[in-house]
Amino acid sequence: MLIGCTSDPANSGTYARAELLLTQNPGMEPSRTPFQPGLTLQTPSSSNDPSAPLTGATTQLTLSPAYSHRTNILVLGSDWRPNSGYRTDVILLISLDKIHGDVSIISFPRDLWVSLPGFGEERINTAMEFGGLPLAQEMFLQNFGLKIDHYILTNFQGFMSLVNTLGGINVNAARELYDTCNLPQASAGYCFIGPGLNQMDGATTLWYVRSRGTTNDFDRTRRAQEVLRALFEKLISLDAVGKPSYFFSNLSGTVETDLSFEDILPFIPLVVNLSSNPANIRQFFIGPSEAYGYIIPSTGANVLLPNIDAILGILNQAAGE
Repeated sequence: MLIGCTSDPANSGTYARAELLLTQNPGMEPSRTPFQPGLTLQTPSSSNDPSAPLTGATTQLTLSPAYSHRTNILVLGSDWRPNSGYRTDVILLISLDKIHGDVSIISFPRDLWVSLPGFGEERINTAMEFGGLPLAQEMFLQNFGLKIDHYILTNFQGFMSLVNTLGGINVNAARELYDTCNLPQASAGYCFIGPGLNQMDGATTLWYVRSRGTTNDFDRTRRAQEVLRALFEKLISLDAVGKPSYFFSNLSGTVETDLSFEDILPFIPLVVNLSSNPANIRQFFIGPSEAYGYIIPSTGANVLLPNIDAILGILNQAAGE
């Protein structure tokens, strides 16, 4: 569903409808990923062959029984451009538990090497392009035992419009970021974000989430979660809980989603609880202990091979174990 965005709850501007109708493209060839700063790459060997990266798991794909009453929403940020393919380079799983009143956010790095049903082995960020939500759902189920209930997808323009419609956000950066940028505040072609609270408009937030010239995928997943948390805090400050219909109609045009207003209403009490108990928002990352850098010998592509046991451990922690 894609609903047009009309008015601005923080300012008086009007924002154009985001073009998010993404055409599936099973003929698209994967592209190489450049070297990622800070990653130690493994040396290819016959005993460490990514042709079957999931065979390293020693446990079955069995997740905590708690997932039976959790709702899992896949949040995706794509690099879609006109007349071009796209990748979902931001991949977050939001797992909500209405019974216990908690939310877990799990970040998956874009270069994680997975089994893509019907396509062989590929980066996790190609699933939506090659087969849309059905393929992404099957991929998460086959690789991690996770059932995806809903999705939210946005592209560059939709994301910037979302942030600007809210009047900007305050991102609490854990670390500084200094990288090339093409923004008005750039100095000699570089932008800087210091640790602590930083007020950002849509363009700055997009740069902050996407930048990795001086960092790697793991750092970018952390920044994506910081931005997601800032968006939640801004919505609470604008009383989105008290005016859910207004905010749904005005913000849903910046994203593509299968969530209807009726789907969202049952989660309003959970959002109220989280606004007064932010400690119940728990953050998890697939990091260096769960995936390691690898160069595919046949293509020279830089990917992240998963440690499935370790990833399942993270997912079970996220469920409350």
